Amino acid sequence: MAGNAVRVNESSPETSNSKAVASYTRRYVGSKETIAYVAYDISQSFNINKYQDVFITDVVQVGLSFQTVVNFVIGIWDVINDVFLAAIVDKTRTRFGKFRPWLFVSSGPGYLLSLVYWLLPIIFAGTSPYHSGKLAFYMIFQLINNLNGSLAAISRTGMLSTITPNVIERTRLITQASLFSGFVEKWPEIFMGLLIDLINHGTLKIPMRALYVSAGVFTSTVVGALGLFFVFTAKERVAQRVEKPSIMQGIKSILNNKPLLILTITEFLQAFGMNSGTNYYYINVLGLASMTTIVGIPGAFVSPTSYAFVTKARARFSTRTLWITSSHLGDFLMIFVYLVGAVNKNYKKLSVMIPAFMIRETIWMTCWGLMNVIPEEMRNETIDYGEWKNGYRTEGMTGVAKDLARKLVGTLGNTIKSFILSKIGYVEGAGYGNQSERTEYLLFMMCTLLPTVTSVFGLIPKFFYDLSGEKKERMYRELAERRKSIIDKANEIKDDIEG
Repeated sequence: MAGNAVRVNESSPETSNSKAVASYTRRYVGSKETIAYVAYDISQSFNINKYQDVFITDVVQVGLSFQTVVNFVIGIWDVINDVFLAAIVDKTRTRFGKFRPWLFVSSGPGYLLSLVYWLLPIIFAGTSPYHSGKLAFYMIFQLINNLNGSLAAISRTGMLSTITPNVIERTRLITQASLFSGFVEKWPEIFMGLLIDLINHGTLKIPMRALYVSAGVFTSTVVGALGLFFVFTAKERVAQRVEKPSIMQGIKSILNNKPLLILTITEFLQAFGMNSGTNYYYINVLGLASMTTIVGIPGAFVSPTSYAFVTKARARFSTRTLWITSSHLGDFLMIFVYLVGAVNKNYKKLSVMIPAFMIRETIWMTCWGLMNVIPEEMRNETIDYGEWKNGYRTEGMTGVAKDLARKLVGTLGNTIKSFILSKIGYVEGAGYGNQSERTEYLLFMMCTLLPTVTSVFGLIPKFFYDLSGEKKERMYRELAERRKSIIDKANEIKDDIEG
């Protein structure tokens, strides 16, 4: 029966242990909440954010040099506000839970900010790339948007890690959400790419600005509704200590958390991986924004079946092996794509590049289930490990620590990306076929060879991840017993007050 953890009367050490383990193995999340969980997962990707870079550069027309400044400032701001927001969230204790109130508080502003973002081409219609009013507004807007987004992200990480104390059920939820959302979440990107192509080739006679505005407003509204459905439906079920952790305890929970430190170091090194993204190449060189959809057709049949092998793979191979394989296969397959495109200027030929990208995508999709389940499980496991090691949970600080190093280096990477685009001669708003041949080749290289070479940095730390097997099983057995003790203690206090 799904629901919140119920009161349990302890009669003996044996029954106490068995009931503690039962809380680790029972099912908590019912059908309605499972649907809400899947809907929330869909809301994280049901958007046209894939085309944000082209939107800001070519539609809103914010100068690349100014984007360099914004990326740097927002990156530093992101790191600062993350630490303070995480400390606030970790200290929260309300009758509605620890994370739900903050998810609710951030949802309204998040929706409004998203609407404003996609309305920027109308607000600043006809302005130049370096119009002072537009640039000032864009900077302030990004600061506010990042603050709200950080609060939502920290709360979301904590909420998803506490929806059930049963690690098996949590894996099931992650797998179901990733599988079912895969059939829905990419539709906005697919239709958007098709419509961009129709406009670029003169088949569809509407302004590009109108397409982005209407698609952005629509997806933002859907995402907002799905998010609220989850907030009002989901429950937090992992017991929290009444005592609120101090900032120093939060820092301690990070420093003595080996799995978290490995993830953090990995994120730090992987953040040195650089690329321009495929959008600039697909749209400006091949003239095919729907290239992602086309090359992904065979993979679309492979990716759902890949979830069927997750459980078997988890039983046969270590988390470390699956993590390394699933996270690096796609990058190394890009070497093949680059070698094909570098010969005889094939990178400009759709007849050659479609099959090359298609082969890469199809092979990569065999690991799609692992790519979606393993990192999510590992994130939750590091939070649980911190609780096991220290006796208290700091979901906010743990989530921030994992992303902190990546964001610091990513700030530099995003800044360099905009800088490189300007230096290779990319012209804002030039459109398909109007970049120089040198620029076109470098756009191809920056989305194939460059990310492959730079992704190697993040490979080495992964060999030291050891939270699996007997160690992991012992951790969850002991956590089940501790959490039951917390619930029993809370019940005793409640009885004393009521009595």
